Amino acid sequence: MTPSGTTSTTAAEPTNRTSGAQPAWEVLLPAAAAPARRRGRALQEALREAVRAGRLASGTRLPSSRALAQDLGVSRGLVTEAYEQLVAEGYLRSDRGSGTWVGGAVRTGRAATPPVPHAPSAPGSGTVADFRPGTPDLSLFPRAAWAAAQRTVLTELPHSALGYPDPRGLPALRSALAAMLSRRRGVVADPDRLVVCSGVAQAATLLGSVLRARGHRDVGVEDPGSPEHGRLFAATGLDTLWLPLDDEGLRPEPLTRSGTRAVVVTPSHQFPSGIAWSAERRGMLLEWARSVDGYVCEDDYDGDFRYDRAPVGALQGLDSERVVYTGSVSKSLAPGLRLGWMVVPESLVEEVVERKRTMDLGHPALDQAALAHLVTSGGYDRQLRRCQRAYRERRDALLAALDEHFPGTTVTGIAAGLHVIAYLPARYGPTRRFLGAAASAGVALRALEEYGTARPTDGAVRLVVGYAHLTPTTIAEGMRHVAEALAGR
Repeated sequence: MTPSGTTSTTAAEPTNRTSGAQPAWEVLLPAAAAPARRRGRALQEALREAVRAGRLASGTRLPSSRALAQDLGVSRGLVTEAYEQLVAEGYLRSDRGSGTWVGGAVRTGRAATPPVPHAPSAPGSGTVADFRPGTPDLSLFPRAAWAAAQRTVLTELPHSALGYPDPRGLPALRSALAAMLSRRRGVVADPDRLVVCSGVAQAATLLGSVLRARGHRDVGVEDPGSPEHGRLFAATGLDTLWLPLDDEGLRPEPLTRSGTRAVVVTPSHQFPSGIAWSAERRGMLLEWARSVDGYVCEDDYDGDFRYDRAPVGALQGLDSERVVYTGSVSKSLAPGLRLGWMVVPESLVEEVVERKRTMDLGHPALDQAALAHLVTSGGYDRQLRRCQRAYRERRDALLAALDEHFPGTTVTGIAAGLHVIAYLPARYGPTRRFLGAAASAGVALRALEEYGTARPTDGAVRLVVGYAHLTPTTIAEGMRHVAEALAGR
């Protein structure tokens, strides 16, 4: 239940979007703010990164050294030296009497790459609360049940099972996972088409390698979305195309115009917006995939954590020949186990299995056998119920804290998952001021714009707030500290 005063919805609000990838010159301001002895080096690196990322496109004319120096508040000599260095390196070109331009030697993606938020790390000694999303409560890991499963499989597992495993995974685990995914998520899961892998990260890498070998050159990802998707597919040689969303899911027109034949999506609980794609958009995406002979990679990263209603079934259940379904135990057990799975269309099975074989000769057999025992014994379902109770309590604690300390906040994406999107009124902004106050109070937070290419224009503060790994007390204290720090600014 949502505390009074805090508005909650099940779909994220529409996000204002910028058009094109051309930046304003304020992207160079952090370089100008560096200590004097490092300003030149910092400015050069900022320009290099802007060219590499496509924010400064080939053929863009740069301001004169005098104008840019005045805009940034640095010496003209510093800018001149930076221009000369980057001309020598090939990032820029200079025509005598006609100015300085971005050169054409650097290969960039077809869309601007948004800032990449770092994965949550261990909080420092001065951290009051780390609200960055993506981490479950590792203290909930069922140590006793896992240890019992390991003892059981060590006793029962035949010697032959300790040899090189089937690259698809142990038959016992594939059968157990197929039955569980069919029962819990509505997945069409044939054990022969299920591949056990090192989490969704390896699943994406395997799929990307296969698609690249088949002639694909790019993959579409949600905007806003998980930066990890772009990095993983880029590692296989595929360009990333950022495709905009609205409050129903992926927008059809940009997808069609993109020319891509592969996309990676999170339709059951979109990351980070928290929306569940509408039935119309889910159907539209599958029709698109059929029309272009393409594939959809479904990242069901937290499909088991739904609190106030029945879970939304997996997209894969609607078309198992066009959707590659991926999931893992990273949120339900622990990411350190590196245990995940992918259910692959028949047309891709042999190629994916061969890539898996050449990549690592198969996943560790003992860990697979322990997970199979946990699933078939009912221990995994018990763990999910335990986590759901704890996370629902923490979600409610977060909503209450936001209501108390930041009245007028709208919260979306609360029905499922391990994070929410909080839209704070403009009086708490701008975002840089809010995040600065939080950091000074020892509280780590992430802004929504860190996960996409759009930038807010209305002054509101939009936050992606993780809560699963924090106790209710820590959640309340963290928000109180931010409010106090903000009031003192």
